[in-house]
Amino acid sequence: MENRILREFILRNLAEDLGDGDYSSLACIPSDTNGKAKLLIKEKGILAGNRVASELFSIIDNELKPEMILEDGSNVVPGDIAFYISGRQQSILKSERLVLNIMQRMSGIATSTYEYVTRLKGLKTKILDTRKTTPGFRFLEKEAVRIGGGLNHRMGLYDMILLKDNHIDYAGGISNAINKTRAYLKRNNLNLKVEIEARSLEDVRTILSVGGVDRIMLDNFSLKDTLIAVKEISGRFETESSGGIDLSTIRSYAECGVDFISVGALTHHIKSLDMSLKAI
Repeated sequence: MENRILREFILRNLAEDLGDGDYSSLACIPSDTNGKAKLLIKEKGILAGNRVASELFSIIDNELKPEMILEDGSNVVPGDIAFYISGRQQSILKSERLVLNIMQRMSGIATSTYEYVTRLKGLKTKILDTRKTTPGFRFLEKEAVRIGGGLNHRMGLYDMILLKDNHIDYAGGISNAINKTRAYLKRNNLNLKVEIEARSLEDVRTILSVGGVDRIMLDNFSLKDTLIAVKEISGRFETESSGGIDLSTIRSYAECGVDFISVGALTHHIKSLDMSLKAI
């Protein structure tokens, strides 16, 4: 399934880039001329996307020969070489931009995730991503989060139930939202974890009285209220802090004792890692 999704993604993006031909290469590079290139790292970070690059090369031209020097998850610095690729020069040039687009973005996400994870060293709290992803690129962005040491919250709307503010309001309140959800899962024989958002300590207390969930999301809570909420929940349900938490505040929230912290910025506000594919 995953291989099929990756292949379809690569083919779709190649079609977008190539159209009816790479005329720049066709115009000045003989079709039978072979060459070699290297992926040169130009910025410190965490490498991600080598696995995808290998698949991309095989789709463009199954005679291209990648030589992977570094693995996904490697710490890299300027001057490092991630891989060499050899084969037809036209094929290498066809792959150049898409390989870079994928690997620069994935490596940027992995690097950012690693920075967040490092801030929590010695604590139990785990970093989660969100669904704030680039359309069509989510499965690779979430792979990059894993490479950086984070965890995936959920892939989409189908693999976990998350009752947020709008669900609660439309359902007529916390009790209705939880009770209707439990009835729906039972009626349809579905085994999905249920998380619910709390917007205040009063919400937390209502959820505790109703039960029927697996995790409580403390949305935009202050540090003071987070401490109170974690104490009152007292391990009955998993806890997740969310909303505006960044590198400067994440350890303080983790020290409140929450199990998870979700950070939309991991995939939503990303600086790609600088690298280039250079002919040699």
